[in-house]
Amino acid sequence: MFDYTAKNASTGQILKGQLDVASRDDVIAHLRRSRMILVSVREAPKEIRFKLPGSGGIKTRDVVIFTRQFATMINAGLPLVQSLNILAQQTENDALKDVTKQVVYDVEAGNTLADAFGKQPKAFTDLYVNMVAAGEAGGILDTILLRLATFLEKSDALIRKVKSAMVYPAVIFSVAAIAVAVLLIFVIPTFQNMFASVNLELPLPTRIVIGASHLLIGWWWAMLLVIGGIGFMTRQYYQTLGGRKNIDKALLNAPVLGDLLRKSAVSRFTRTLGTLISSGVSILDGLEITAKTAGNRVIHDAVMQSRQSIAGGETIAAPLAHSGVFPPMVISMIAVGEQTGGLDEMLTKIADFYDEEVDVAVGALLSLMEPVMIVVLGVIVGGMVVAMYLPIFDMVNAVQ
Repeated sequence: MFDYTAKNASTGQILKGQLDVASRDDVIAHLRRSRMILVSVREAPKEIRFKLPGSGGIKTRDVVIFTRQFATMINAGLPLVQSLNILAQQTENDALKDVTKQVVYDVEAGNTLADAFGKQPKAFTDLYVNMVAAGEAGGILDTILLRLATFLEKSDALIRKVKSAMVYPAVIFSVAAIAVAVLLIFVIPTFQNMFASVNLELPLPTRIVIGASHLLIGWWWAMLLVIGGIGFMTRQYYQTLGGRKNIDKALLNAPVLGDLLRKSAVSRFTRTLGTLISSGVSILDGLEITAKTAGNRVIHDAVMQSRQSIAGGETIAAPLAHSGVFPPMVISMIAVGEQTGGLDEMLTKIADFYDEEVDVAVGALLSLMEPVMIVVLGVIVGGMVVAMYLPIFDMVNAVQ
């Protein structure tokens, strides 16, 4: 890694930057190709960085900020390389900083911006790269970048909504599992010793709870192995084409949760495809990219069938209707958009509508989960308490 200072041959502007190359001669050759005059070059000091776990990742929020700032600088008339250098210096994410420096190097070496982004798949998706390519070709890169930032923000908000709906039941189930484990491991054995001292015949519910306590205390490792084995087998099954399709289909058909997943999938599909088409990406490429980002195998297959339909001279709407995934309203609006030539606007309207529907579905799921969780916790914990007090009532009756 070399630090260099160079002067623009035409404007006289002084620029500073870094290059990851083999030698000083490579730095000089690179600057000459870029029509820059070398002022100074030195080997960059090696940095020792201590990173927290997970700090090296690039989050969607980081990419959104990067894209908005990039669009602002391009719109203001700053040169491409200078804008990227500024972004590399001011970003707080080390991984994105390294990626941006590599993009600068590739652009200065003669690659297009889209090609340079395409070499960094960890930061920039196929959708991102194709939209940037369309923006470069049409001379509207700043407009495309702003559209990309808006799209990424809305997609990230949608994902966070779905995740928030999953967090609440997961936390409740975790707390319930911990409470039950504490009762079975520490509380139930105390009651068992008390009952053993009086040689009392125990009721069936009490024997079941005591048996569960023995099972957890003596065979906890086997239970963990079984749970881990089931999780591993499910994951391996999901890696197969048929397994993923079956599990994704079951999730879409699940009560309440399936409605939420279906609406979020429709919103993501329509917004992604609408954004791509309005940015100048061809509809065939747009459908292929949308299928890859669907996140559900059933949706993926339906979109790819639509792509084949378009390639054969037919419509998008018919294969989507056959899939049984998309609501009739969505199919009808897409068909109207195709007929009127305003497909991108129609897709954006559908996405906006289903964003609101996702909010409603999240609220419905959370409002349903609260009483269900209370009932489940009450039955489990209350049932265990009653089971352990039944022999005590029998002892009281026997004394009377």
